[in-house]
Amino acid sequence: MRTRRAALSAIATSAALALSLSACGQSGEGGSDASGDSAKGGTIGIAMPTKSSERWITDGANVEKDLKAKGYKTKLVFGEDDPDQQVSQIENLITQGVKALVIAAIDNKSLNNVLQQAADAKIPVISYDRLILGTKNVDYYASFDNEKVGKLQAGYIVDKLGLASGKGPFNIELFAGSNDDNNTKYFFNGAMSVLQPYIDSKKLVVKSGQTAITQVTTLRWDGATAQKRMEDNLTSSYKTGRVDAVLSPYDGISIGIIAALKSDGYGTAAKPLPIVTGQDAELASVKSIIAGQQSQTVYKDLRKLAEVATNMVDASLNGKKPEINDTKSYDNGTKVVPAYLLQPVSVDKSNYEKELVDDGYYTADQLK
Repeated sequence: MRTRRAALSAIATSAALALSLSACGQSGEGGSDASGDSAKGGTIGIAMPTKSSERWITDGANVEKDLKAKGYKTKLVFGEDDPDQQVSQIENLITQGVKALVIAAIDNKSLNNVLQQAADAKIPVISYDRLILGTKNVDYYASFDNEKVGKLQAGYIVDKLGLASGKGPFNIELFAGSNDDNNTKYFFNGAMSVLQPYIDSKKLVVKSGQTAITQVTTLRWDGATAQKRMEDNLTSSYKTGRVDAVLSPYDGISIGIIAALKSDGYGTAAKPLPIVTGQDAELASVKSIIAGQQSQTVYKDLRKLAEVATNMVDASLNGKKPEINDTKSYDNGTKVVPAYLLQPVSVDKSNYEKELVDDGYYTADQLK
């Protein structure tokens, strides 16, 4: 139940919304000044998937900071990887009269009904990093070139194994992200576009036989789930031979994979760890790279992603067209969602200082 203050706030917000629509015809616009010409001062709802991942905490904080710098108030919620909880949180944000929504979906197919409520309330929706599927009520998409992420991971494996110069065969195991995250297929397809020719030529061998995306997904990107699957693969498929590389789509999954490998005796001079990729340059994984365990991660500057999403909100609420650079790639099943895609960067022990420390993403002290 809402408090009397919240109820009064909702009434005031509705009045502001009506003034804005009559004044300038903008979806979800509610002026904070007497003229109703500006959305500044309005509240923006931010729905992130979970606090269990470092990156989503960082994303939420960055989006809040950038929106506040532009004069907006914010309300940040985390769905803790529960799709129903996220739907309920978004419903509450709509009821509270937010002017716009920035949503990183937990289940990208579960938001159709609640986003219809947002559309009915004239609230613009920015899909943040994970494309929301099956609804026309998504205005813009802010993300990275997700296919390139997979290509960078796979290209790193190819380079470090010397596959392009004819070396091999090597054993590899494949992991993908959550099956309810639209990005998973882009990461995996990008990687397989690089790896598949070597699998076909037997230069790469998947001893588990698990090569289809339906066999290698990791629900909720969970590291413990990945660890258990890696343990099972080691037990069933590596009574002889060793793992030379693991395609891991995300740092949290990589940590679980490495834990399984170390439990199986990897990580010694006699049995070194395989090449293990990752994504997001999370602090624990960057430290792991420095320590010579995880091999690589894909750095995605979350500061820039938050800036893109914030600019999309600000433009949408003030009669402007947000900057986009992709109008073809991201079909959510109902519409092609206009997108702005940032470029990811491969990071390993050779360039982490240049890419992460010199750029100010981390300090040298944080990486000790």
